[in-house]
Amino acid sequence: MVAPLRVGIAGLGTVGAEVIRLIEQQGRALSARSGRGVRVVAVTARSKAKKRGVDLRGIAWAKNALALAGDPGIDCFVELIGGSGEPALSAIEAALKSGKSVVTANKALIAKHGLRLARSAEKYGGALNFEAAVGAAIPVVKTLREGLAGTGVNRVYGILNGTCNYILTRMEQEGLSFAECLKDAQRLGYAEANPSFDVDGHDTAQKLAILASLAFGTKVAQSAVYVEGISSIAPEDLRAAEELGYRVKLLGVAVRTAKGIEQRVHPTMVPKSSSIAQVMGVTNGIPPITLVGPGAGGAATASAVVADIADVARGIRAKPFGRPVARLRATTKAPMERHEGGYYIRLMARDLAGTAATIATRLAEQKISIESIVQRHPDGVDANGAAKKPSPVPVILITYATHEDAVYRALEAVQRDKVISGRPQVIRIEKN
Repeated sequence: MVAPLRVGIAGLGTVGAEVIRLIEQQGRALSARSGRGVRVVAVTARSKAKKRGVDLRGIAWAKNALALAGDPGIDCFVELIGGSGEPALSAIEAALKSGKSVVTANKALIAKHGLRLARSAEKYGGALNFEAAVGAAIPVVKTLREGLAGTGVNRVYGILNGTCNYILTRMEQEGLSFAECLKDAQRLGYAEANPSFDVDGHDTAQKLAILASLAFGTKVAQSAVYVEGISSIAPEDLRAAEELGYRVKLLGVAVRTAKGIEQRVHPTMVPKSSSIAQVMGVTNGIPPITLVGPGAGGAATASAVVADIADVARGIRAKPFGRPVARLRATTKAPMERHEGGYYIRLMARDLAGTAATIATRLAEQKISIESIVQRHPDGVDANGAAKKPSPVPVILITYATHEDAVYRALEAVQRDKVISGRPQVIRIEKN
């Protein structure tokens, strides 16, 4: 009879406690699927006295993560500490060097040190599994690394941050401002007290860097990702998107181009008829082989961790990034100025003679063709029936495919002409 897989868990927050609970609840199913039992035999965390809602009797308590990683009584080290550096980095390296397999949900660490850790896994023979680092319960890492190993991938994109998707969904459905939705997301626990990592796009960028490596055989390089967040999105942009047949999502997009791999994170208009547009709330989604599921929360993340543990129990030892580290190609940051696609542009045009002609001229100078134009005419009288003073008028343009540098050259010229107020709003469009 095969001995059970002995698991040690470092980090007993929401996810760690849920992993212990799932292994306890699904013990028989895990044993049947894996061909051997799975047992949590040791744990460690900052506080031993904290109540976690799980029974830790019979489970050894290690002094710290590094001690647990070196414990000869475990076969699989599960890192749920978080952070892009210590103590998680040294603990994982120690576990791999001792021949253990490692399971982690730490996207920051994999995005920064994934290649270093993958080399150790290759050298010492253990697995390095990180399904929970991207998309939580969505098995996108396994799909790219193993399921699509024989398929050429030209683009991978998706909604990779549940906080941003929740905020944009609420803004669209309820007409609320970004600030109002963010405050509510914090109250509900979907957003951190300091939400900048999520709403500024950096969380999505880390996940995209990992997916791009798996999809295209490149080295993980978060610095190669162009990043924009969602704080500039206004309710009027979402209303305009609705009228024009689009929906706004924060997407991570990695695409193979003639000049290399373009990696970008930014608010994007997508057709309402597309599968990605139907992904609402805190859900994540990765088409075109559409993978949709919970993208956040302890239960969702824990389920991915347990799935990775089950693979270790089965004896699966896939290359962490789908191929040997020595065969991963370097990648550089693609200049967004050469990005080609359609654009949504919202301008506040001054109510002056010749304004529309000036805007049209500047766009034409850059060879930008307009697919549609919407001009909103405000009510010309106040509550007392008196004529209002002229005020800027919203003008919304949808362009055909063009280059990003052409769009910004045209808008800079329009601003110099002083026919618009404020800063233009520009949102890229992904047609499919």
